[in-house]
Amino acid sequence: QLQLAETGGGLVEAGGSLRLSCAASGTINVKAMGWFRQAPGKPAELVASIDSTGLIQYSKSVKGRFTVSRDNAKNRLYLQMTSLEPEDTGVYYCVADPSDTSTLLDHFDYWGQGTQVTVSS
Repeated sequence: QLQLAETGGGLVEAGGSLRLSCAASGTINVKAMGWFRQAPGKPAELVASIDSTGLIQYSKSVKGRFTVSRDNAKNRLYLQMTSLEPEDTGVYYCVADPSDTSTLLDHFDYWGQGTQVTVSS
């Protein structure tokens, strides 16, 4: 199967930056990867995704502030977050799927444990 492990979360002041990393390991051939954000009382939101061709998508709330990238050779995913706002607070989950259509459907079969990001005002 597949295991995803996130690192890089923490506490940061508004306007600051954080870089999240995700390491994928297992037997599944991953194509699409992304980052879901879960805030208390709110539905999970796919804030960024990237498929196997390099096609990138961002949610309206983070576009222009976040940058998603991947290292295919090392099977790693990254999320560079800048100009952070209190509204960015939440648990960020690394997600992956064997199909590139997952970025269109917002459906991913594999999820990491999540890493907490807290932005103070």
